[in-house]
Amino acid sequence: MTVSASAALAVVIFIRLARRTESRSRSDERLTVVLCTVFGVLIAATPWGQAILRLVGAITRATL
Repeated sequence: MTVSASAALAVVIFIRLARRTESRSRSDERLTVVLCTVFGVLIAATPWGQAILRLVGAITRATL
């Protein structure tokens, strides 16, 4: 069984964001931001990432 890096990273991000906010330190917040950025870069080149980009673009154009 293989797990893609983006799928594994999505699970890690979900677990980190599910924790209570009061107990997070600044370094913990920075790590979460870095993980989310890396996740975005990993999915950007995939068809799923391109679909998300088109959806966000359409929503942005509709709200202007």
